[in-house]
Amino acid sequence: MKNRFIYFIAILAATLASCSESFIERPSLSGLTVSNYYNTADEVRAATSTIYSGLAWSGYEARALDCIGEILSGNEHTWNGDDTPFSQMTVSATSVRLSDSWKAFYKVNGWTSSLIATFEQKKADGGDASILDPAIAECHFLRGTVYFYIARIWGHAPIVTDPGAIALTGDFNIPRYFQEDVLRFALEELQLAEAGLPETDVPGRVTKYSAKGMMAKLYLYQKDYANAKAKAWEVIESEQYDLFPDYRAMFNSSANNNNIETLFAVQHQATMNPWGSGNQLNPDRGPSSLQTDEAQMWELYRPSLDLRAAYEPNDKRRAGSIMEHGWTMPQWVPRKLPQADGSFAANDAAYNEFMKNGFRYDTIQPTNQGGSLNGTRSTIAKYVVGPGQKYGGEQVIGMNTGINFMMLRYADILLIYAEATLGEAASTSDVTALEAFNKVRLRAGLPTKSVLTIDDIMKERRVEFAFEGDYWFDITRQGFARAKQIIEAQNRGTIPGNLVRVTDFTEDKMFLPIPASEVLQDPRLDDDPEPYYTK
Repeated sequence: MKNRFIYFIAILAATLASCSESFIERPSLSGLTVSNYYNTADEVRAATSTIYSGLAWSGYEARALDCIGEILSGNEHTWNGDDTPFSQMTVSATSVRLSDSWKAFYKVNGWTSSLIATFEQKKADGGDASILDPAIAECHFLRGTVYFYIARIWGHAPIVTDPGAIALTGDFNIPRYFQEDVLRFALEELQLAEAGLPETDVPGRVTKYSAKGMMAKLYLYQKDYANAKAKAWEVIESEQYDLFPDYRAMFNSSANNNNIETLFAVQHQATMNPWGSGNQLNPDRGPSSLQTDEAQMWELYRPSLDLRAAYEPNDKRRAGSIMEHGWTMPQWVPRKLPQADGSFAANDAAYNEFMKNGFRYDTIQPTNQGGSLNGTRSTIAKYVVGPGQKYGGEQVIGMNTGINFMMLRYADILLIYAEATLGEAASTSDVTALEAFNKVRLRAGLPTKSVLTIDDIMKERRVEFAFEGDYWFDITRQGFARAKQIIEAQNRGTIPGNLVRVTDFTEDKMFLPIPASEVLQDPRLDDDPEPYYTK
């Protein structure tokens, strides 16, 4: 089968469903058809549940998100050869991270498109619209969200709404459409979601306010400040969301999954299947000094020196995002296991002694005895849940954990509202904008501001959403001139004294190349973009 972005998942209807207590479990559905299934809410909702899972999103969330959102933007440093081009701004069309994220987004597009067609067919055959319409709206939300990502990463891109028909005809000559049309398509999908989703639902499911929040983010990207402000305010005014009181705890325990701050999150489970629905950020971000026989860790990605310098003194978010010298987690007690004869190697004994009162991130202790010393003298803390159950943490199965990844948080809504209120003005003292902005700062333990500028907001966004894959989009949406200024001022080097700067940031680097494997199979992707809409 050709490795294409067109994922024909019409048979998804016969493979996804569950009455299980778990949000993303999927039993076998052999023999089921549209005519004899999707008759109950459980059957319908089970079909959409998998599209929330890591099974759908892992191609982007695992590694590509770090590379595109964080390394490219200057927030992260890496030692991995596959990923260093993102730091050097030399990303090519052969990048595995681009290919993985492209496949993930168009896979979600294929699944949602096929489910929309299936549910519409079921309705036409007499199915219960009251249980089918909300599921269709969920699919519109997810499809709109992936096209928003596609437009921000690649700019001009294909729009595919009927992958089944394309697969049947065999005509895979799909053009790119103008970015403004891709964004319009994403917005129209989110508008359909807003109209069809319920105001409330069980934790983990998107609602009408999830759609409003994602629309606010899209409007802000388009610099449509009036609509961004209006949609963000609708979320705020609903009083259904709030800031989770403990910033650090949001990101180091699955016990806080689907908390009051979450508008949309990828749903995860720790499983034995490395390609299943587990969150795989723990090994890529966690320090090697915390690795155990339960939890793999190799600190593939690390905070950049430039990001470390961006935090204000006493910002509580720093410890929630970054492990630096002196960072501790007393309940995590990693241990080296004895040798076959029951004795401990000298370094292992020293390690256990060093960690006996809980995990410590220490840049002075020898690295073979529990210390950590890398080029940025730090490791990412966000979405690292620890060394495993028998070492005082939660369940970790090799690379997999069960912590959800939050794609849209209420903190974003508050900062969108503040920025949209500012608009193109040099500054604002608007009371409601300041209230929204300062609410985020107060949780961080920082003093409030009485006047806001765009620099204030962008600095706040950088540290609030560090390692969540958003900073690259915040840089590029400010336009090429400002993006160049930001990128070329960054220190992308390491300690000691290895200052590295990008000196040739050009406009063509504002968007990433379409994967070469896709262009090879569909040469039209190399042609000039076309309009998707006739008016």
